[in-house]
Amino acid sequence: MQSSHVVKTDDISIGQGSPLVLISGPCVIEDYETSSEIVSFLKGLTEKLDIPFIFKASYDKANRTSINSFRGPGLIDGLDILKRIKEEFGIKILSDVHSINEVDRAAEVLDIIQIPAFLCRQTDFILEVARTGKVINIKKGQFLSPWDIVNVVEKITSTGNNRVLITERGTMFGYNNLVVDFRGIKIMQDTGRPVIFDATHSIQLPGGAGKSSGGQREFAPVLARAAVAAGADGIFMEVHKDPDRALCDGPNSLKLNSLYNLLSQLKAIRKALDVQSE
Repeated sequence: MQSSHVVKTDDISIGQGSPLVLISGPCVIEDYETSSEIVSFLKGLTEKLDIPFIFKASYDKANRTSINSFRGPGLIDGLDILKRIKEEFGIKILSDVHSINEVDRAAEVLDIIQIPAFLCRQTDFILEVARTGKVINIKKGQFLSPWDIVNVVEKITSTGNNRVLITERGTMFGYNNLVVDFRGIKIMQDTGRPVIFDATHSIQLPGGAGKSSGGQREFAPVLARAAVAAGADGIFMEVHKDPDRALCDGPNSLKLNSLYNLLSQLKAIRKALDVQSE
């Protein structure tokens, strides 16, 4: 089952039988060169496979485990890099916003504004983001049940903004661990909104490395395939050319050279579902 609503950002449609969309990029902007190399690879690969692609990278990761963790270039320099990439490559851009005073400036560049999982219940912040009229991607908090996400959706739509995506990223399972309940994809789609599955954050081990999060990237493809089979409208994956040296979320990021086979499999699974529904 796919969602009943279609969310559009120009030529990309998400939901209600639209093609499976890929939201992907590095966890955080390390520099222009690294970001442009990754987006160039992803754009070429998704064009070859005919998969709609939205580039994701954070200009500031405000929720890092340690005070010493790398956060990114910050609002001004980070948005300048994203704007340059957007114009040079002709792609759509998604990034997360962490405070109300960032919203207006971010909305000038971003096509999709992401509400971080830890902020998905912050009402004033959510309303301010929603009022931009941009497509809003809600990351479902690790502490939130699938059926409770309807309350977050209603906060956004109360502003007249119906351009809402929901992203599943796993649920806390004891300490430093996450688990995915794939029933949640259908439950959240029953709100009428497209549901994206975050395959790499769902295998994160929050705080699992002491002063940083760990991860089990070998399980990301398994969960991605299961999510598409369960009817997800899109897949979210953080990737890097050398994940072991990435400055953020390396343990749960996928290597670029692993993506062709995985995306081919996801597209085949989606095609099989479409055939069955005819």
